Amino acid sequence: SLGSAKKGTDHFWKLRVTAVANVVLGLFLVWLIASLSGADYITVKSALRHPLIALGLGALVISGTIHMRLGMQTIIKDYVHSEGPKIVLLILNTFFAASIALASLFAILKLSFGA
Repeated sequence: SLGSAKKGTDHFWKLRVTAVANVVLGLFLVWLIASLSGADYITVKSALRHPLIALGLGALVISGTIHMRLGMQTIIKDYVHSEGPKIVLLILNTFFAASIALASLFAILKLSFGA
């Protein structure tokens, strides 16, 4: 059922879906790191230029930052009781998550296009 806010379990499901995605993409990252362990600079640079590697890393960044933002949103709503500071922290949380995502995606794009 949707409850009084008519939003139902949207937040709950977003957290669960991003958590599952993070597990899968985290395993991809562990595999990538293990497969490049001990490799020289040229080999690592070449691997990071591959479109599928870049897409996997980008997906991890997006899923991870969405999950981080939602988790912090829950903490802020549960533990900050004054309305003013709560709104400021929720806005800062969104800006922080967005800045982490943008910086990480920029780095991935820069690496994948030959920096």
